Amino acid sequence: MCPLPKSNLLFTDALKMQRPTAFNVMVKPTGPVCNLNCTYCYYLDKKKLYPGRNDFKLPEDLLEKFIKEYIEAQQVPVVTFVWQGGEPTLLGIEYFKKIVEIQKKYSAGKNIENAFQTNGTRLDDDWCKFFTDNKILVGISIDGEEHNHDRFRKTNSGGPTFKKVMKGIELLHRHKVEFNTLSVVNSYNVHYGTETYRFLKKIGSGFMQFLPAVERIGDISGDDRPSVVSPVYNQKAVVTDWSVGARDYGKFLISIFNEWVRNDVARYYVQIFDATLANFVGEMPGVCIFSETCGDALAMEHNGDIFSCDHYVFPEYFLGNINDKSLAAMATSQEQFDFGVSKRNSLPSFCLRCEVRYACHGECPKHRIINTPDGKPGLNYLCEGYKMFFKHAEPYMEFMAKELKAKRAPANVMQWLRNKENIVVKPSMPNRNDPCPCGSGKKFKNCCAGSPLYKV
Repeated sequence: MCPLPKSNLLFTDALKMQRPTAFNVMVKPTGPVCNLNCTYCYYLDKKKLYPGRNDFKLPEDLLEKFIKEYIEAQQVPVVTFVWQGGEPTLLGIEYFKKIVEIQKKYSAGKNIENAFQTNGTRLDDDWCKFFTDNKILVGISIDGEEHNHDRFRKTNSGGPTFKKVMKGIELLHRHKVEFNTLSVVNSYNVHYGTETYRFLKKIGSGFMQFLPAVERIGDISGDDRPSVVSPVYNQKAVVTDWSVGARDYGKFLISIFNEWVRNDVARYYVQIFDATLANFVGEMPGVCIFSETCGDALAMEHNGDIFSCDHYVFPEYFLGNINDKSLAAMATSQEQFDFGVSKRNSLPSFCLRCEVRYACHGECPKHRIINTPDGKPGLNYLCEGYKMFFKHAEPYMEFMAKELKAKRAPANVMQWLRNKENIVVKPSMPNRNDPCPCGSGKKFKNCCAGSPLYKV
C-alpha cells in the first residue's frame, strides 16, 4: 500500500504559490561547447538553436546581471549557483574568479555556494586549488570502470577519456576538493551495476547520481549528429540505441541497492535511494524527477536565454531573456508554474492508480513517451524498471521509516537485515576518524568505538 495519504491538490498549489521565492538555475556559461563528443550527450546539438553563432561565452556584463538578480530573487539564506556546460573549464580560471568576486559584491549577507559540473579531463593543480580556496563542490561525470566509461564518453577525435578523468580525480583528492559523481546509465554499463557501484566507492565518491539515458532522435537528413527531439515532438522518432532499457535499469538499481542496504547506509549516499526514503516518509525528495510537481530548476543559456528546465531547452519552453525580463518574473511566471504542475496533472489514470506512485510521481515528463496498457499516452518509458526497484526496496524503506519515526538511525537496517537472513556478522572495525556506521553523523571515535559490537 502507498505509505502516504492522498494530498489535497488545491492546497498543494496554494502552498507552492505562497512559499518564499527560491529556485535554481543551471547556468551554461559556455553553452553547448565541449572538448568531448559523448555519444549520448543531449546538449551538443543545442548549437542549432543559435545558427551562425561562433561565440558561446556568457559575456561578463550579462554574467553580473544574472548573479545580481539571482541572489536578490532568493528569499532564503543560502544561495547555490550551479555551473555546467558543455564544459565550463573551457572558460578558464580567471572567468570563475570573476564570478566569485561578483557574488561577494551582491551577497547582501546571504551565504553563497557554488557547484561545478565537469568532465574532469582538463583539471590541473590550479583548478583544484581554486576549488579548495573557494569551497566549491565539484561534480565529476564518470560512467564506471574504463570499459564502461570509454564506451560512449569520447574525445572529439573518437579517443578514450577515462585515464584523463582519473588523473583529474587524483588531483581533486590531492587538494582535498569535495566532489561527487554523476554517472549516465546507458545500454552498455547498465549490465555492470555492482561493478560500477564498487568502482565509484573505490575512487572516493561519497555521493552518487545515476542518470538514465533515454533520448529520441528524429530522422533529419544532412546532420552530422543525430538531433535529440523535444518531449512534445509527435513526428517520426526512435529511441536511441544507447538509451537504457526499462527492465535493465530496474535490475541495475536493484543490484546496487542490495549491496548498499547491506553494507553502506549512511556511509555512501545514492541520490535515488535517499529520494525514495524521503517520499516514503512524506518528506520532499530533494530531486525534481521524483517530486509531485516541478518547475523550480530552470536553465540559462550563454546569451541569457531562460528555459523551463535543463532537459527542456527547446523553443516550446523558452521563457525569455534576462536582458528583457527579470529572472524572478520568469521563475515565478504563470507559464513556469503551469509547466511545473503539469507534471502531476498530465499523469494518465493508469499511473494515478499505481501502488508505487508515491515514490515515482511519473518521474520526468521528458520520459513519458510510451502508451499505457490501455492505450493512453503519457506512460514513462522506464515505468517497468522503476516498479521493479520500488517494490523491491519497499520492505527496507518501511524498516528505515520506522527507525526514523522512533528517532533511531536508518542505518540499523543493515543489522536488521543480517539478523533476518540469519547471518551472524561481526562489524568490521572502522578507522577512528571514519563516520560512525550507526549513522549518527559523528566520528567513530566519538560515538560507537566503545560498543560491544566492536570489541575484539
